Amino acid sequence: MDYKKLADLLYPNTTKTIQDYLNLYPSRNLPNGAEVTRFAPSPTGYLHFGNFYGATIDKMIAKSSNGIFYMRLEDTDQKRLIADADKVALQILEKFNITPDEGYLLTGQEGNYGPYKQSERVEIYNTFAKHLVSIGRAYPCFCKKRENKEEILQERTEQLSTSNTIEIKDLCRELTLEQVVEHLNNGDEWALRFKSLGKNGETFKYTDVAKGERVIPKNSTDYVIVKSNGIPVYHLAHVVDDILMHTTTVVRGNEWMGTLPLHIEMFEALNMTPPKYLHNALILIKDKNTGNSRKISKRYDPEADMRFYLTSGYPVEAVNRYVMNLINSEYEPWALANPNAKLEEYPFNPHNLTTSDPMFDIVKLNDISKTVISKYSTAEAMENILTWAKEYAPNDYEIITKYKDLFTSVISIDRECNRPRKDITKFDEVIALYDYILPEFKVNSSLEFGAVNRKCLKEFLQDYTQNYTEASDNSEWFANIKQCALNHNFADMKDYKKSPKSYAGSVADAVKFVRFAITGRINTPELYTIMKTITKPLCISRLQEYINKF
Repeated sequence: MDYKKLADLLYPNTTKTIQDYLNLYPSRNLPNGAEVTRFAPSPTGYLHFGNFYGATIDKMIAKSSNGIFYMRLEDTDQKRLIADADKVALQILEKFNITPDEGYLLTGQEGNYGPYKQSERVEIYNTFAKHLVSIGRAYPCFCKKRENKEEILQERTEQLSTSNTIEIKDLCRELTLEQVVEHLNNGDEWALRFKSLGKNGETFKYTDVAKGERVIPKNSTDYVIVKSNGIPVYHLAHVVDDILMHTTTVVRGNEWMGTLPLHIEMFEALNMTPPKYLHNALILIKDKNTGNSRKISKRYDPEADMRFYLTSGYPVEAVNRYVMNLINSEYEPWALANPNAKLEEYPFNPHNLTTSDPMFDIVKLNDISKTVISKYSTAEAMENILTWAKEYAPNDYEIITKYKDLFTSVISIDRECNRPRKDITKFDEVIALYDYILPEFKVNSSLEFGAVNRKCLKEFLQDYTQNYTEASDNSEWFANIKQCALNHNFADMKDYKKSPKSYAGSVADAVKFVRFAITGRINTPELYTIMKTITKPLCISRLQEYINKF
């Protein structure tokens, strides 16, 4: 076979050589040890939590080595593109401080190794594809695409039964030049397949950045690398791009481990040194219906879509810390030992990544988020809440802005102290948590504390309402409610059952009943400040409304 002639027949309009592109994209001028990583999403869906997980690793590897983190848009699957998915991904990366240093950016394509959009690099891929044909490592396949999955499964079953492995060598790899010409003259469509030299049973050693040394089978399948429409598939495109953009470490999901032998063989066929590969763990979640673990999915899990964290109002720092917790189990002990340290100070090491698939835990995320928010000053908390509401919850923004002083007052309670309270999980909860400070708030139900002596409780509330005055401080307020409580004999469920006749109402019970009458809650921040914020007329009005329900 005259492979050069075959290459010219298949790619008559491709005149550049791969050396031309190697000259156009010379090695990067970076310090020794600097890593070049890339985030290369396909805009066929909005940014997935797993992709964000990988992008975080990319960013940390590049940053910790004084290297480069760039973004490449893998948009060759034109049929499945979702409008603006690329921009949404970039906006999310920017909000979570994972902004790429170069590449496909919100401001346009920036850098010396573009274009960073694969649909604009087809001629480059053609050059490498033609080169592979010219050296006998790729060939045209004229076989009709098999749409019948049963047919494919049957073929694989037969191979496994005879050789205990799957080896796909297409019949077209044995076509003569004359037969290829005949197909072309007939106008037959063709796809380009990579010609594998691997044999069944052959293995090689490979060291994964996270998983360490592995013995894996060599590739023995002739994969399609260019579709019949002339668009390259991921296998060819990523190899070419990582060569020309000088990627040093490829971070990708563990599901790609099976194609590693093919990619290594393609680099070798092009006489290029492959980058290091880091196959990160998959994020699992417990299925709500079956209780079994499965990969987190946007089809079933709102948490899989990164927009969920923005619209819900999780602080950026909380999400980033939670993701780092999943990436490396050593992070949490470090964070506990360094409670005031910033995430960026963590001594990141890609060789210490979690290799087992971590379980997504919303409870853990919420706990981290509560801690992060609890450390805000009152001014910081209000600024973050209003910034979130303005973008994602305009109705909340209008309410919080209108009653800013009231919200500021209640949010300031037990903040900026040694043991700050942790009642806010995310910003979309703020109004629901503190709606009782709003003038129009109504307590919609009567309080049922088990076998409460309702007559005595009503008398206590009437007495307290009639004698309520705005205290000058918390001590005076407590003394007033204590004195009133001692004048009445009401009981809560637990102690009333033990001694229904002799039990006298405690101060704790008194506060509990007043709290519910004022706020409709059993638990709130410190009640004295809440009542002072709401003001005396409104407190008396709510107490009276509650009394009227008896």
